[in-house]
Amino acid sequence: MGEKFLNALIDSANRGVRVKVLIDAWGSGTDLGFFSHLIDLGGEVRVYKKMNFERAYFVKNHCRNHRKLIIIDNQISYIGSSNITAYSLSWRELNLRIDDKDLTRLFIRSFRDSFRSYNKYSFSNLSYKRDMHLYSWLFIQDVPNMYRQRIKNQYEKMIDEAKEEIIIETPYFLPGHILRKKLSDAVERGVRVRVMTPHHSDVRLVDIIRRKYLGELHLSGVELCFYTQGNLHAKGLMIDNKLFSISSSNFDYRSFRYQYELALIGDEKEVIEKLQRHFEATYENCISFNYENWKTRPRIEKFFEWVLLPFRYLF
Repeated sequence: MGEKFLNALIDSANRGVRVKVLIDAWGSGTDLGFFSHLIDLGGEVRVYKKMNFERAYFVKNHCRNHRKLIIIDNQISYIGSSNITAYSLSWRELNLRIDDKDLTRLFIRSFRDSFRSYNKYSFSNLSYKRDMHLYSWLFIQDVPNMYRQRIKNQYEKMIDEAKEEIIIETPYFLPGHILRKKLSDAVERGVRVRVMTPHHSDVRLVDIIRRKYLGELHLSGVELCFYTQGNLHAKGLMIDNKLFSISSSNFDYRSFRYQYELALIGDEKEVIEKLQRHFEATYENCISFNYENWKTRPRIEKFFEWVLLPFRYLF
């Protein structure tokens, strides 16, 4: 799949198109040699922060550029959840194609900033990127930060303001205590809360850790649904069928704390209608959480949940 994209980019460069590529070193085993032909044609390729094997291996290497963004001719853009790899071709994803030049201009600003600072390690409580607004759209550029987590904070606000329904679609569901409480509080207000996540994700350790929280959420009234048709990798949120988020961010500690993420939040009716169909199709292929099975799960499973729980920030 990477070769197919590379060949398409080489064809573009041969037509005189300017090509810029930014990939993350953790998410790709590809080095610059793979792009040599494209570079020879004038393409610019940068790799975000190569792996660091110092003592701070786990913390520093979890500061990743997890954003997914494609911009074409300064007028068409794609934002969402998909990686460019054959490994995930069968996964269920969520992406939005945008042909609004003004909105695409915001993405261009974001990409240029990432492209300029591709090799700088940044993990500071002072790290901050201003949210960008256009019409009724909100575009959030999250950066690694222990305390100022812009996407998480916005999601908390949206959940607090929900009156009828909250739909969450995420591949990795490890919400912190505050988010779990806000979901439970929403149920108490009479809001229907539905979380859709894969029955078995591609990261088995996440599945084990999340299991620790499922009983608590179920008893609070949160509807837990597990997608069974392969891996669900989509990252979406919808409030009251009026407000939505399409994002690169998962509902977990790692995305909110350590990674560069993007979230596009809006109330565009045409997008909401498409999202409703998308969520309905996901839900049709889900099974519900079985509390009795969870309660009687083997002790060895409970043991591993407790052992892995302190490491939840790293998955």
